[in-house]
Amino acid sequence: METSVEETHKVSEDTRVKEELALLEAALYVSGRPLDLKTLGYIIKTRSKRRVRQLAHMLMDDYKRRDKALEVLELDDQRFVLQLKANYSSKVRRLAIRPLLTEGPLKTLAYVAYRQPVMQTQVIDVRGSHAYGHVRQLLDMGLVDSEKKGRTKVLKTTEYFADYFGLSHNFKIMRRQLKRISDDATRASIPISEAQDSAKQSPQEELR
Repeated sequence: METSVEETHKVSEDTRVKEELALLEAALYVSGRPLDLKTLGYIIKTRSKRRVRQLAHMLMDDYKRRDKALEVLELDDQRFVLQLKANYSSKVRRLAIRPLLTEGPLKTLAYVAYRQPVMQTQVIDVRGSHAYGHVRQLLDMGLVDSEKKGRTKVLKTTEYFADYFGLSHNFKIMRRQLKRISDDATRASIPISEAQDSAKQSPQEELR
């Protein structure tokens, strides 16, 4: 029995979709951070953001059906991320390789992120002289950038900061996402990965 042209085309399209889904999954896994539609489109060799988003949603649904420890989420700015579900992160976070931020630097980072662009002198006035050390640590980690302005510096977060915490690159949306980080900063010590997971859980809350 001969295979019709329609059946052949369907098999070919199904194979293509499976390969593209596998590539998207691989890209999200390897990057370890949220990726935008343009980047994902480059991976599967298409300029159609509509197709990329459709495939990403298919991947999201696939992970939901698996009901495992990992999930694919779409952020507010149409970026996608493959991450550990929040209810598992607290149980395995000690195994994470990512560096730790203690309470002080995390609070300083949250202040900079919410007020940016902000003068370093203002950060020191609010957070105290010990914040000079916090700023140096945040600069070394690539989470904050500085620009000379007169006798002081203007501080703002980097794109790496947004990607690292799974936050939006849009400052207005980011501010709403930062409340959870601020709440977590009241703990004596907190891993960055936990703050990232917390930020994604409550994107609509305001920073206190």
